[in-house]
Amino acid sequence: MSDQTLQKELENIEVTDTLQACPIDFSQSKVANPRAHQKQKEYDNGKDKSNFNEREKFSAYQGPQFKARFTDGTLPVTPNRYRLIWSRHCPWANRIAIGIDLLGLDQVISNGIVDPLRPAGVVGDWFFTLDDGDVDPVLGIHSLGEAYRLADPSYDKRTTVPALVDTQTGKVVNNDYNNLIKEFALAWQEYVPETAPDLYPKNLRSDIDALSDIILMDINYAVNEAGHGRSQADYKKWYDKVFNRLDWLEERLANQRYLFGDQITLVDINLYVTLSRFDLVFYQKYFVNKKRLVDYPNLWNYAKDLYAIPAFGDNTNFESMRQRFYEVDHTPQEDLPRIIPLGPDDSIWEEANDRAEKFG
Repeated sequence: MSDQTLQKELENIEVTDTLQACPIDFSQSKVANPRAHQKQKEYDNGKDKSNFNEREKFSAYQGPQFKARFTDGTLPVTPNRYRLIWSRHCPWANRIAIGIDLLGLDQVISNGIVDPLRPAGVVGDWFFTLDDGDVDPVLGIHSLGEAYRLADPSYDKRTTVPALVDTQTGKVVNNDYNNLIKEFALAWQEYVPETAPDLYPKNLRSDIDALSDIILMDINYAVNEAGHGRSQADYKKWYDKVFNRLDWLEERLANQRYLFGDQITLVDINLYVTLSRFDLVFYQKYFVNKKRLVDYPNLWNYAKDLYAIPAFGDNTNFESMRQRFYEVDHTPQEDLPRIIPLGPDDSIWEEANDRAEKFG
């Protein structure tokens, strides 16, 4: 590892890839989860039956269940065979959509998008209700859970995005949010255009891995844990982690355009997906509210700099974030009153940034 400061920071990090279920459905805080501490009316639309009142079976910490790799030859690198299923609201899925587009692999890997709003009262699965007939046009399925159960008929955990599906079999083959970009960057080089950035350069791999773990635990993971807020002390622990790390990143970005100098790497993607949701979601909804992103000059300009790149901006959808985090699902308003915030003003992301002027 060339950057010894990363090694020192990593010594204080306990890394895990297991995630708690989304605070929007499972937090004990009624700000994060408007249905906390209550039973919900039952719904059945003829296709999907509500299960919110039995949600505890989906509440456990859960890591990726499908980790087949391209880099070890388990999965064949075959163009037009795989389909990324993701949701625009989800930061874990968003990172893979950005990575595929940055690498130019959108020409050989298709993508399908699930609705950020589940059917009324449903948890634990995602649905293709944005598509004609409520069915994914390539996979021919109504819910992502169908592809999970094709891969494992006994599967009864949460279905999560991102999910990479083999279109020849209809099975999920990989839902490892933390390693899929790396897999694509290493194994799909034959299909990556020369103009695409090297997201995982050989000379920086150990440094990238270290900083990715730091950001995973102190930013990506920590904002969700703050949203669960199991006690004041627990909430404060994660709150402090987030802002101590944001201060550290603000200082790092004072001297370079991206997290590793003048080149974009996969760790920039991993940080961006939390930053792009920070003021809209985490600041307001999870009480991670010491400062807003816009109050950090370097981080804010860095985030706008990335947003200006089509792979980032085109895959950033603030309306989907509002839908999932504030509207929650398709439960009728009269059964679950909620207010959808009109701000912050999304147009400020289009404003100029100072990164090119400062760093060229």
